[in-house]
Order: sequence, then structure tokens, then C-alpha cells
Amino acid sequence: MADLPGSVLFACTLNAFRSPMAEAIMKRLHGRRVYVDSCGVRPEEGPDPFTVQVMEEMGIDLSGFTPKSFDDISDSAFDMIITLSPEAHHHALELTRTNAIEVEYWPTMDPSAFTGSREQILDAYRMVRDSLHKRILERFGPPPPPPRGV
Repeated sequence: MADLPGSVLFACTLNAFRSPMAEAIMKRLHGRRVYVDSCGVRPEEGPDPFTVQVMEEMGIDLSGFTPKSFDDISDSAFDMIITLSPEAHHHALELTRTNAIEVEYWPTMDPSAFTGSREQILDAYRMVRDSLHKRILERFGPPPPPPRGV
């Protein structure tokens, strides 16, 4: 586990599935100590309903989430960019060529590529959510204990 960066940007292709999940999980675990955001190379409209549902299972509300592009955020404001798709990784490396920003690539499958019944699709989204949660815990550690008396 490394020291926590001051700010982390999660990036994927559409900012509809993977990066919003990672952003929300990181905020839940370390949001008091780390500024966290997410974006995509080609953001989609509105929140993805499957993403909203599997995150609600963790007690996280993403119903009001609005996808953003790299152009919507200030890339130089982040200490670290974690990319979750090849396209986002390439884009982040191009943006950070002249900046001292750490870029990590976490290959993460796109849950929207799965087909089948509603439950099979939800299982794919859950698998992505759970793998991101595990990876964030491995990389940044568990959240600090609450202050005494709280």
C-alpha cells in the first residue's frame, strides 16, 4: 500500500460504468482525505441504470451522476490518473506527457459488453464493481477508523 495521493482521477472510455463505480468506491473509502473524480474519452448521456442498481446494493446513490469528458476536468489538478480502458490510458498518457502526474493502468472489463438475462448482466456489473473495490483496497488500503467518540 502506498501513501494516499491528494487527488485521483479515474478514467475509462464512456464514464458510464467503470470509472463512476471506481470514483464512488474511492470516495466512500478515502473521500475525506483524497479528492476524487472521474471522466471518459467519449462520455455517454446520463447514468447507466445497471451501474446505478449495483452501486445501490453497496448503499451508494449514483442516480444523479453526470458523465464527464477529459475536456470537462482539469487534468493538471490531479496527482494520479487511474485508467480503466486502453483508450482512456492512451488519452491520459498524451495529456500528461509534460506534467508530473502518475498514470496507472488497471485493465477492467466493460460490463456493458455482456449479454444474457437481466440477472446475468447485473452479475457482470457486480463482478466489475467488486473487482474495483478489491483493487482500490489493495492499492490505497482500508479507510481510516472513525474518530473516537463518533
